[in-house]
Amino acid sequence: MKLLRAGELGKELPAILDNENKIRNLSKLVEDFGPDTLNFETLEKIRRIDLRSLPIIDNNSRIGSCITKPSNFFAIGLNYKAHAEETNSDAPKEPIVFNKSPNCIVGPNDNVVVPKFSNSLDHEIEIAIIIGSKARYVKEEEAQKFILGYCICNDISEREWQKNRGGQWVKGKSGDTFGPLGPYLVTKDEIKDPYNLNLSLDLNGKRRQTGNTKLMIFNFDFLISHISQFITLMPGDIITTGTPAGVGMGMKPPSYLKEGDEMKLSVDNLGEQRLKVIKEK
Repeated sequence: MKLLRAGELGKELPAILDNENKIRNLSKLVEDFGPDTLNFETLEKIRRIDLRSLPIIDNNSRIGSCITKPSNFFAIGLNYKAHAEETNSDAPKEPIVFNKSPNCIVGPNDNVVVPKFSNSLDHEIEIAIIIGSKARYVKEEEAQKFILGYCICNDISEREWQKNRGGQWVKGKSGDTFGPLGPYLVTKDEIKDPYNLNLSLDLNGKRRQTGNTKLMIFNFDFLISHISQFITLMPGDIITTGTPAGVGMGMKPPSYLKEGDEMKLSVDNLGEQRLKVIKEK
């Protein structure tokens, strides 16, 4: 299933993309896609209905983030060796786990805003895991049981705030538009091999980032197991899993996002994001 949220900002409706690429309204069945509904019980309810009976939402409608108001938005740093190298960092021996504020989440085609006093805004294409049931002390070989699905995340990062403003990455990772998610949440049954997915990000029509999940240092199952040893994961929680090489910080000289830039993000089976950069007014 491809689950999404469509509509004006703050008025999004839960929806599903059918096999004819029509957006079907799920609001009579599900209130929204958040912590209370993003679980395996909801998926079973949706599977039992005839999608053709659901109202159609105009395909030209704005697409919002595929998840709203998660309890936790975790992220993994330096999870591709080439990205660690381009940032002059050692490959981690254990996952680097940090938080992004849930308030940073926006839709997959919304504008990315350069905040006031920001001079080093950067892009990071990633794949995010969405948790489907409570997870604590999970064994790596059982981690897939807790995955509801996957989506694209652009882990927008303000590098000066991340690196030079006190040692906590969260400040550089949580600006108001620093978490574009979607276009849809793809349930795990639609992903044949999560460890062979291609990722790419183009900036103004030129390829910046290319990667494949087989190059991750810590795979999805290991990350869920690892985090659950310290933190109880809950339905609707997001774990965005690291970015491949090609970020602006890694260029010589560094090349950061500026007003008017356009990004296109693509991941096998997970769709595309198209984002424009604007300045904060």
